[in-house]
Amino acid sequence: MSRVAFVTTDPRQQGWEDDRFAAEALTKEEVEVEFVAWDEGSIAWESFDRVVVRSAWDYTGRLEEFLEWTERVGPERLRNRPAVIEWNSDKRYLAEMSGSGLPVPPTMLLGPGAVPEFEDEVVVKPVVGGGARLVGRFGPDDRDSLLELTERIWDAGGTAMVQPYLDEVEVSGETAICMFGGEVSHVLQKAAFLPLGEQAPTGADGIAEAMYDPELVVPGEADRQQLDLAGRTIAWLTARFGDIPLFARIDMISDGPAGPCLVEVELIEPHFYFEVDGEAGGSAADLFAAAVVADLG
Repeated sequence: MSRVAFVTTDPRQQGWEDDRFAAEALTKEEVEVEFVAWDEGSIAWESFDRVVVRSAWDYTGRLEEFLEWTERVGPERLRNRPAVIEWNSDKRYLAEMSGSGLPVPPTMLLGPGAVPEFEDEVVVKPVVGGGARLVGRFGPDDRDSLLELTERIWDAGGTAMVQPYLDEVEVSGETAICMFGGEVSHVLQKAAFLPLGEQAPTGADGIAEAMYDPELVVPGEADRQQLDLAGRTIAWLTARFGDIPLFARIDMISDGPAGPCLVEVELIEPHFYFEVDGEAGGSAADLFAAAVVADLG
């Protein structure tokens, strides 16, 4: 029987249902799954056939330590592979994708002391982060609030990223295409949730409160343009890193007549919302399990 580690945190955080559904699906495929915190020092990672990062949501605050851990586990076992994780851990990867011809919103990077110039609404976030931590939406009249957020990002040792707020998100939300082994599994639709003029409210764990709204994400559908962009993105990643990522969540928003554009490509610990797809999370979790089994060979 193959052994697979699902990498998480200790203590486990809210929202781990994804892990449970995927583990149950793998068990049906006669694969043994063990939940292990990535920073558990006593684990013999070489005892697992695969080490799959699932809900290691605390890595952003300990990035250097986390990346050192990925190298120790190594590319033969770790999925996605260490090189993919390192690249994807900093949202400046979007600039490389844009330079290769993939559609990405115009992006401005702000280091300490920088003052952005903007005339329309923008979104501000750290280049290393997750869970909508330190993320805000601001208009031209909210410059002071924007600067307060950028200062919090800088104080945390980060770099701020500024992108235009795409109005279409208010109409159709954000589309997330989930892909396992390079194939489309399911599509999610995320509603707009950023309040204007402030940082997204966060809970005690630092994660945006809206992320726990059960109505935030629902099953969705992707049109031809969106599916084409997802396919082009996977093809680009495959060429960039030499193999197909085991899993990816490709987040996009429509930019009006210009069509869909990439806002994030999640390759480390994306939430796939198995619980909103199929009965008891079944069909998408089964596809995830099938991709892991295929990767095991």
